[in-house]
Amino acid sequence: MPWIELALKGAYVYELELIKDNRGFFARTFFDQDLAEMKLNPHIEQCNISYNNQKGTLRGMHYQVAPATEVKQVRCTQGAIYDVIIDMRPGSPTFLQHVGVELSAENHRVLYVPEMFAHGYQTLTDDAEVFYMVSQSYAPQYARGLRYNDPALKIEWPLPVTVISPKDEAAPDYSPEKE
Repeated sequence: MPWIELALKGAYVYELELIKDNRGFFARTFFDQDLAEMKLNPHIEQCNISYNNQKGTLRGMHYQVAPATEVKQVRCTQGAIYDVIIDMRPGSPTFLQHVGVELSAENHRVLYVPEMFAHGYQTLTDDAEVFYMVSQSYAPQYARGLRYNDPALKIEWPLPVTVISPKDEAAPDYSPEKE
């Protein structure tokens, strides 16, 4: 699989290698040896699906702190999303910087999200479905969130937000005192 490192060290997008024939295609979406060779975390403990009815739906920005930090591998299996990650690693040269990537059923991209990166996305289509492979089980006591429109983060979402959970809407702005 071709891996492309993003501007935030340790974050990657990889494109599935499609083996096509008259039936359609076949593709390997995960191979732990690829990750191990790149010195990335290959462990998967939990898999999740989120389905989103409406274009403009926003989910995020979520992450977990130690001892429950998690790696995510995210793929849009139906429709399209704009996926954003924020480097929350203290001491990182890209701390609080973010990058956005379009993931879609058409482009077959997978986003590798390292530990201590906040993650969220906005749907670009109705009926968008997202599949996550996660290295750690959800641990609510270690779960953290940031407000999707925190002025300090300057994330430019492609669409107006049409649907957001009360929890995500009420997430705090970044504050160094909370770290």
